[in-house]
Amino acid sequence: MTSFSHLSPEIQTALARDMTIDITTTGRRSGKQRRIEIWFLNVGGAIYITGSTGRRDWYANLMANPDFVFHLKESTTADLVATATVVSEHDERRSVFEAATAKWYRDQEPLERLIADAPVLEINFS
Repeated sequence: MTSFSHLSPEIQTALARDMTIDITTTGRRSGKQRRIEIWFLNVGGAIYITGSTGRRDWYANLMANPDFVFHLKESTTADLVATATVVSEHDERRSVFEAATAKWYRDQEPLERLIADAPVLEINFS
């Protein structure tokens, strides 16, 4: 599990309560910076980015270059340098998708399909 106790209290609160962020990734082919809006999940104090099953450019970019910027923009604003790590362990993937914060994803697709096929990245902050 990652820790973000080294971050300011405002950022810690945002990571505990907010959901919508932007991320800036590096294009895997172009090398250009790409910024998109996405949700993040706080599951037991660990921060994850996930998505529905299927191809995701942001995921492919992070697979090629896991360093990115995590932009808080709801309760506070901050640009956090971060690194994404693929979550492949079945039980951890299950815990992410069974979390209350992941209900929207479960409403879109069956839980077992999400566990097997959806992108899941754990986020570590510098």
